[in-house]
Amino acid sequence: MDVTGQRVLVVGLGKSGLAALQLLAARGARPIGNDLRSEAELGESAAQVRALGAELAAGGHDPALFSSVDRIVVSPGVPPLPALAAAERAGVPIASEVELASWFIDAFVIGITGTNGKSTVTSLVGEMCKRGGRPTFVGGNLGTPLVDVVDTPAAQGGYVVVELSSYQLERVDQLRVQVGALLNVSEDHLDRYPNFEAYAAAKAKLFRCQRAGDAALIPAGDALCRQLAAAGPAALHEFGGEAGAVHVAGGVLIDCQTGPLLPVSALRIRGEHNVANACAAALCARLAGVPKDDVVAVLREFSGLPHRMVHVADIAGVAYYDDSKATNVGASVAALDGLAGSVKRVVLIAGGKDKGGDYAPLRERLELTGRAVVLIGEARPIIARALAGAAYPVESADTLEAAVARAQALAEPGDAVLLAPACASFDMFRSYAHRGDVFQAAVRNLKGGG
Repeated sequence: MDVTGQRVLVVGLGKSGLAALQLLAARGARPIGNDLRSEAELGESAAQVRALGAELAAGGHDPALFSSVDRIVVSPGVPPLPALAAAERAGVPIASEVELASWFIDAFVIGITGTNGKSTVTSLVGEMCKRGGRPTFVGGNLGTPLVDVVDTPAAQGGYVVVELSSYQLERVDQLRVQVGALLNVSEDHLDRYPNFEAYAAAKAKLFRCQRAGDAALIPAGDALCRQLAAAGPAALHEFGGEAGAVHVAGGVLIDCQTGPLLPVSALRIRGEHNVANACAAALCARLAGVPKDDVVAVLREFSGLPHRMVHVADIAGVAYYDDSKATNVGASVAALDGLAGSVKRVVLIAGGKDKGGDYAPLRERLELTGRAVVLIGEARPIIARALAGAAYPVESADTLEAAVARAQALAEPGDAVLLAPACASFDMFRSYAHRGDVFQAAVRNLKGGG
């Protein structure tokens, strides 16, 4: 794609937007940075835009500007905007940041999406690809913008392992992944999408640009994921279950092509959901040509990512776990399932910014495993209504520190206190990581937690 001389508007000046501006400037475009925030509010970001020689259009989204440029690049966090809709009607091409990156990549691309588990699987596959010494980029929604791989050795004949969110996939028309994995789909981001079907359709765009001979991975027996994968021509491969290409039998992870990999007990990441993640990662890597020994070595060594079922402390016979990354109901349910059998019952700390999902599955799981629930954040009344009449106590706290203290009082020896909020963090915290850090600090400040 030649963007030389084109006026390209980049909407949203976060990390991805700034990286997109830098790439466009390097490729000879005439980029314009746009953000709802004013120049003063943007601060250093505004200075970075100007340092690139780009125009800055801050403080709003002018429909006239959007409709007058040659093309638009949208950052992942930008919601649907009237100005974008008007530009689309005017025939202005609109692409996501990952789509922009794909125009300048000639590599073996592994794309991973799903409601839950994306970051873990992306990290696992990335480590497996790196072990052989081939140049490898790992990023996308995981943290490093995909455009940062352009002009690196990984982009020219290496491996590109990219986590893709529904937001990033919304405006993808050319991004081809030779191996594409859809890990699962459950309700999430219904504060952005009109319904679950629209959210699922965004995930399906992962497969639309694949070609015959590429690989589409889905969980075994998942009819919805199978239907979504049928959007493209790639060969279908299933993981998990009883007959997936990589599955568990007799307590051992087995690849149907290469044989036994390792016992489940040898995995350092815990929970049934992480066993499924290990199966998905092993299959992705094998389909990308990674040797079996490298796959097994990473599965043995990988201890998980921050704020994903991290064991923080044991205090007076109670285990404390940080799963702040559980930002939707499905992830919270998976976290509860991961503790089943290893603890007596769970005191759950949940709540935050509601994302429009149904909390009924959480209630059902808590009936089996819950000791009590302590709610925080804006979603407190919504979750409390969903849990009304439960057989276990449902309490509220104004701060996460207070919630941790109350959870300690409610827990009994042999129990676990679990932060798995089922909500976004932005009502009280900068990010899920900030929320997890506050939780861990609060746990360590408990009597006996130092």
